[in-house]
Parts: sequence; C-alpha cells; structure tokens
Amino acid sequence: MWQKPISVKEQGQILRRLWTFIWLYKAELLTAVFGMIVVSAINMLLPTWLQYYMDHYLRSGKVAFGVICLVAAVYGAGVIIKAVFQFIYEYLYALAGEKALEKVRRVLYAKIHTLGMRYFDQTPAGSILSRVTNDTMTLSSFMQVFSAFLLGIISMVTALVAMYMADRTAAAITTLFAPVIFAAVWLYNRVNSKTYHEYRARNSLINTKLEESIAGISVIQQFRQEKRINQDFAATNNQQMQTRFKLIRTNGLLLSPFTTLLYSLALTCVLIWFGYPLRKTFVPAGMIYAFANYVQNFFNPLSDMMNSLTFFTDGIVAGKRIFRILDQDEYEPEQREKADAKITQGKIEFKHVSFSYDGKHDVLHDISFTLNPGETLGIVGHTGSGKSSIINVMMRFYEFHDGQILLDGTDIRDFSKAELREKLGLVLQEPFMFYGDVASNIRLYNDKISDQAIEEAAKTVQADRFIEKLPGKYHAKVIEGGSEFSSGERQLISFARTLVTNPKILILDEATANVDTETESLIQEGLKKLRQGRTTLAIAHRLSTIADADQIIVLDKGKIVEHGKHEELLAQKGYYYDLYTLQQNREN
Repeated sequence: MWQKPISVKEQGQILRRLWTFIWLYKAELLTAVFGMIVVSAINMLLPTWLQYYMDHYLRSGKVAFGVICLVAAVYGAGVIIKAVFQFIYEYLYALAGEKALEKVRRVLYAKIHTLGMRYFDQTPAGSILSRVTNDTMTLSSFMQVFSAFLLGIISMVTALVAMYMADRTAAAITTLFAPVIFAAVWLYNRVNSKTYHEYRARNSLINTKLEESIAGISVIQQFRQEKRINQDFAATNNQQMQTRFKLIRTNGLLLSPFTTLLYSLALTCVLIWFGYPLRKTFVPAGMIYAFANYVQNFFNPLSDMMNSLTFFTDGIVAGKRIFRILDQDEYEPEQREKADAKITQGKIEFKHVSFSYDGKHDVLHDISFTLNPGETLGIVGHTGSGKSSIINVMMRFYEFHDGQILLDGTDIRDFSKAELREKLGLVLQEPFMFYGDVASNIRLYNDKISDQAIEEAAKTVQADRFIEKLPGKYHAKVIEGGSEFSSGERQLISFARTLVTNPKILILDEATANVDTETESLIQEGLKKLRQGRTTLAIAHRLSTIADADQIIVLDKGKIVEHGKHEELLAQKGYYYDLYTLQQNREN
C-alpha cells in the first residue's frame, strides 16, 4: 500500500524543483546568506579574542582595568553585531520561505483548475485538500531546512578553519567524527522516507474520511451509522498514531541525542590530547577554552541539521505529493490553436459520436442528431443510459474519441473555452451555492452583470417570489452550500445564474428533478420564454416537461433507440411509451 523509500536521485530532483520556487526571491536569500557568513565569522573570532586575552594577560596575573574594559567592550560589540545579523538572516530567510510557500500554493491551486473531470472522478476530494493545505504547510517548515543546512555548512567550515589554525592534530581528531554523523544522516533518511510516505498517505485518508463524513452527515444520522463511522475513523486515526510512534522512535535514536553523544566523545578526545602526559609543550588555558568553543560551533550546527532532518524527510515526501499534482497530465480537453470561431445561431450537430470515461468501455455509441437554432431537444432514458455523458462531451468536460460535434457547422474544438462558456448555459440537477449573498451567487463575481440584470433573470424564472421575502433580499447572506434554502429555491437561483449571462444554447441536466410540482409549474412558464431564440438541450426526469420539445431522443445503454416528437414516440408504443405510461401511473 505504501511506497518505497525515495531514492537519493529522486530526492535531488525534488530539491531542485523546490529550489526553483525559493530562487524566485534570491535577493532576500542572498542577503540572508551574507548574514549567516557574518554570524559564523563572529562565532569564530569571539573565542579567539578571549583566548588571546587569557593567554597574554590573565596568565601574568596583572591586568589593567582599561584592558579589561577594552576586552569587554570588543566582546560585547561582537555579540551585538552577531545578534543584529542573526535577526537579519532569520527574518529575510523566513520572508523568502513564506513567499515561496505562497507561490507554491498559488501554482498548485491554479493547476487543480486546469485538470479534467476524469482526475476528480478518480481522486478523493480529501486527498486533494490534504495536498493543498497540509502538504504545503509542511513545506513551510521544510524551507527552514535550507536555512539550517546553509548555516550548518558555513559554521562547520569556519569552525574547521579555526581549529586547524589552532591545533591540527586536535582538529583532525574532531573531523574523524564527521563521517559517523553523515552515515547517521544517510541511515535516518533511508529509514524514515518510507515511514513519512505512510504518514502522509494516512493523513490524506483521515482528511478524506472527515470530508466524506461532513458532506454525508445527514445520511449518517438518517441510517444511524454514527457508531460505525466513529469506529472506522478511530481505527484510521490509531494507525496514524502508530505511524507517528515509528517516527518518534527513529528521531529519538538518530537525531539530537546521537549528535550530543558524538560531541561529548569528540570533546573528550580533544581534552585527552591536550592533556597527554608525553606532550613537550604546555597547552595554555586560553587554547583549551577556544578549542572547546570551536568544537561546540562545529557540532551545534550538525545537531541543528540532524534535528531538521525530520522536516527534511517530511518535506521531501510532501514535495513529491505536490509535484504529482503539478505533473498530472489529465487536463481538461484542449481546443485547437487559434480557436476563434463564434457561436452566432446555436445549431447543434452530433455526427457518430462515441465516448468512453476509461478509454476501454464506451458509454456513448454512434450518437447522431441535428438540432436547428431555437429548437428544443429532450433527452430521456434510464439511469446510466448516457444522458449526462452527452452533456459532458458537449460542454468539453471530457474528450470524445470518435465522431464530430458541430456548432453552427464548425467543429466544437475550433471555439475558445471562453466562447463556449459564454454561449453555453448549463443548469445541473444539484446546484452548488457559494458562500456570500444571493446576488453574488447569481452574478458569480462577473462585474459586467448589473444588479438590474440579476433582478430581471430572477423574475424570469420566478425566483424573485422568495428572494423578495428574504431579509436583505438580493443581499441576503448565503452560507456554505446554501443549506438555508430549499432544493427548489437553490435550483431557481441556479436558473437565474445561468440565464443572466444570456447564453445562446441552454443545457438543462434534469434541472427540475429537485423542484416540487408547484415550483416546477412556475418555472415552466419562465422556461418557455427563455427557450425562445435559444437552442435547448433538456435531460428530462419528468417526461411531461419535454412534451412540447421539437425532438426527443431516447437512450438505452449509450445508444439512441428512438427519435421523434412526443406524439410520434407515444404512437410507436415502444421504449418511450413504456417510460411515459409508467411515470403517469406512478403520478396518478
């Protein structure tokens, strides 16, 4: 179920791609690096300054007060300068990191909106949500890894230079411990990358279950599934906790405690060397003090680097998951280059169109029909017969693989997406309401649509009857999903949303299925007016709503089995006759 550890080569590729986002803010980054160099240099110079004072003044036992003040003043100035530059590099690096994070999130969000419907059919919403929120937030901590490694490398180099200048043998003894640390880094990265994959995958699973539970809370409560859902979530949450325990055990073994142990061993070996009885020369106290600081300055960055490995591995995994979306090629269908045709009449032609969702099993077989401008086509059939698939390919949500769709005699691929979205108006069976107010849900943030146009569209579909009764009327608040409105009221707003754009072609995907009979009778009159001068495709749940359609096609298993007008199809006493008779008997 869980992926293999990420190879060193793949980690390098992920790092290079992440670095491209950080390098966009190179001014802040380079200034931060300069600050790191200054801080590391001061960390080397301050012990050297005290060493000189101890070995040349304190040894004599007589130190003038002025000298003490001078040493203290220089040391204090160094500490202050160090603090200033430390603030500069930490602030600027954090600033660059946050800007890079914002860029990644923006690019990822924009990418999601370019993906085709097939991707969302195959990917749980909770998983996508986890990558846009949790994984990008992980990158925020991951950005600090670069800081820790940059500072660590600079500090180690300056500490090594200082040590070799002071005592080459003692410096060589300290350097011998570095390969042990690098081996621990490799082992930690090797062991934990797989565990972090599991951790991130389980985190996505938790988000998916949470999203499904919230979206389906009414069903859960209706069928009294709370206990089962809670047990299922508890099991998933416990597995996540066990995965986290693995990470804690590895971190506790290979990170800070291990580095501290090596630091203590290295310092012990250095002190043994300085106190070795056979040494011919006496080692001054200042030298021992300074070298102890050098060793500390060598191992402290290593400790910070080791501690940041937990963010490094987590960030690598998060980066891989994010780039998996950015590399996703399940795009929405592309229009041809220089697609600039215009829809002027609204004539629709399907010529031998076949379509498959999975590329293997066709859900539409050789669909052909012609709809002249201003005419209405009713589409009927049992669930799964292919009604919505006709709408999906015509709206360019999915790419069809055989046949041709023409609008005003021009291939549908020769129109820009903007032209299709402007001239094709779609009303779905399940309308979605956005947080805001009624007017913004009809306008959908199109500032070109006036308040007057909104009110006229609402009146046409009879939505003004309930909107005028709301507190605030068209500025009445709409909470997420529009749950404060009935299904019929949400559908009426959806009608107004589509019609306010004045589309040339109107597409109704069982748009009155969730509207009660009384409300439906109100909007039928509005629909008759709207269909005037517009070509209309209407998937019908209630066959009575398309009785006046110019054409009706009957689908079964993705094929057109009957085609004609309402009276003609009834006279045939075939598939349509059976559907209509059955529905009339149910209503009576």
